[in-house]
Amino acid sequence: MSSSEDGSNNLSPVLRVSQLDAYELNRALEQLVWAQFTHCFQGFKPGLLTYVEPELKALLQLLLWRFTVYSQSATVGQTILSIRYKNNLAQTQKYQPMSKHQKLWYAVCTIGGRWLQERLHDLFKNQPSESAYHKTKHFISIILGLLQTARLINFLNFLQKGRFATLTERLLGIRAVFSKHQGTRQVGFEYMNRELLWHGFADFLIFLLPLVNAKKLKMNVLSWFVSQEGLPGNDSSAIRCKECAVCSEWPIMPHTIGCPHVFCYYCIKSNYLFDVYFTCPHCGSEVQEIQPLKYMTELTELNVT
Repeated sequence: MSSSEDGSNNLSPVLRVSQLDAYELNRALEQLVWAQFTHCFQGFKPGLLTYVEPELKALLQLLLWRFTVYSQSATVGQTILSIRYKNNLAQTQKYQPMSKHQKLWYAVCTIGGRWLQERLHDLFKNQPSESAYHKTKHFISIILGLLQTARLINFLNFLQKGRFATLTERLLGIRAVFSKHQGTRQVGFEYMNRELLWHGFADFLIFLLPLVNAKKLKMNVLSWFVSQEGLPGNDSSAIRCKECAVCSEWPIMPHTIGCPHVFCYYCIKSNYLFDVYFTCPHCGSEVQEIQPLKYMTELTELNVT
């Protein structure tokens, strides 16, 4: 009991990132609860909950508020991070929980405000432009715009001073504090250093790999293991004409690039479009000009049977 009182007396400030993390955890929990709730109605008619969706969301948020903020002066995300709300209006350094009025107004500002934003369009739909409903909608829209501006200013102030992450907290006079004393932690950075090094290496590979011509590299490696029979002067022209220098099959629509070897039209065209510096896998000759193999040359000079 004494340790709890000591922790209440020494209220350490909550980090900005912790307050933002608690806010994101609250949003994630609300989305999870809503997803589980709608999952129960999958077997019903589609669109059954569409008309009353804002009211159902407000009801679920009200249930969460009842068992979190109302009973513990802390949201679910704050409870996970050992944070709770303190009545900042109390003239004392000790911890004072939220008053009942602050809890009720918290529900009105958060739950009621979201419901009003979602229902604003439906409440004043199909009303004459000159009616009082239209003027009320315009007035509410102006108020919501001013509130958004005030929220932005409050958030910038929060980033500077680290207090009152939301406009509701500032208006109600509630501040996030740690629910128990936070001791100094010894953090080891070995794991973080390994992760940073690995991610940096992975990003480097992602940048480098598209620049590497893997197909040309493969051809160069394979050419090291090809016998010297494919080189000029060591082979007859008939052998070189009977297979494509790329796919090693009978050349379809045979073409040449200026060297003694023959290529399928698709093989040489696709490789040249992919790499303008493509060279023959056998002799290493660069592409001078892609020309079809002449029919008379194929019969007489190359002696193809």
